[in-house]
Amino acid sequence: MHHTPTTDTSAPTTTRTGTPPRAHLRGVPAVFSLMLALFAIVTTEILPIGLLTPIGAEFGVADGTAGLMMTMPGLLAAVAAPTVTLATARVDRKLMLCALVLLLAVANFLSAAATAYWMVLVARVLVGVTIGGFWSIGAGLAGRLVPPASAGRATAVLFAAVPLGSVLGVPAGTLIGDLAGWRTAFAVLGLLSTCALALLLLTLPTLPPAEVTRLSVLRTLLRGTGTRYAVGMTFLVVLAHFAAYTYVSPFLHQVTGAGPGRITVFLLIYGAAGVLGNFIGGAVATRAPRLAFGAAAGTIAAATALLPVLGRTDAGALALLVAWGLGYGAVPVCSQTWFARADPRTPEAASVLFTASFQATLAAGALTGGTIVDHTSLRAVMWWGAVVAGGAVVVAGRAALASHSHGVRPD
Repeated sequence: MHHTPTTDTSAPTTTRTGTPPRAHLRGVPAVFSLMLALFAIVTTEILPIGLLTPIGAEFGVADGTAGLMMTMPGLLAAVAAPTVTLATARVDRKLMLCALVLLLAVANFLSAAATAYWMVLVARVLVGVTIGGFWSIGAGLAGRLVPPASAGRATAVLFAAVPLGSVLGVPAGTLIGDLAGWRTAFAVLGLLSTCALALLLLTLPTLPPAEVTRLSVLRTLLRGTGTRYAVGMTFLVVLAHFAAYTYVSPFLHQVTGAGPGRITVFLLIYGAAGVLGNFIGGAVATRAPRLAFGAAAGTIAAATALLPVLGRTDAGALALLVAWGLGYGAVPVCSQTWFARADPRTPEAASVLFTASFQATLAAGALTGGTIVDHTSLRAVMWWGAVVAGGAVVVAGRAALASHSHGVRPD
């Protein structure tokens, strides 16, 4: 993801590219510190999937009410992304990132100590604010921490936190919950968040805003054709994925006939494929974001379309889950890269739009999938996901044609 932030004339200690003088020397540790913080955020966001039953049982709430722990952070993050970023536009970005990770640690410790379910929901509100603010500010920082030639790889490292949260974070958190109780799982996440905060304080250079993100900047960015295509692609792919993937475990149980142990192994392999897909997607998106995003959408469409047909056997289901993981693993980094390419002068504004559209659609996808499953079947939700992901491929093709017809340099 090559972008050069504009110069911040109010910060004379920055270079022409908006990069602090010593930032490149500290770039690699800083990128990994950001990835650890994002790993803690992603794991915190989705860990309740593995702990819904014991948390609901302790507080005596129904499954639907317990599900608020998942839907609330996504919706709040969509609102927090522009709100937090606009409200703190002139604040040093290092200070903001550290404050948000501190808020994450507080949220996790509050969950661990909650004596009533409303306290858990308050903690999840704090998680939503952290998600929206941190992703918006942090996702586009790679270009300021490493030399331009390494920005694409650094962005892929940051986004590896997404599949790693699924592969390592959630299974580990669920295991801790099973062995020592769900409160212990959140306490451990609180400690992890505190460690991430310490590393950010040690490794991040001072990062004055490279550009002041205002509402007018977001409006201007949204009027651009490239941004609109990026929003459309992100909406379709994320909607398709979360509508279908939310119900992949019941599908594997009922259609494939896999037991809990095999399902866990299948999902771990899916997650490992996602990590690989993230780095492949990051490498291709640096040179050709439309091609990379279109290929990822096409892979998801093919996997979800074939799963009801070939997923009756373990081998068929596993092969398609690997393809699905490779495809979806590339989606976040491809989406962020496309948003950033839409206007390279405003990387933080691009990250705001990326975060808001991604989080809002995540919640909508899970809700849509539930409605389809309730009224039809598990096979139907997979086919629905395939159709919507196929629509994203069409959007990517139209974007490529539009860029050629307007004489824009092709991806």
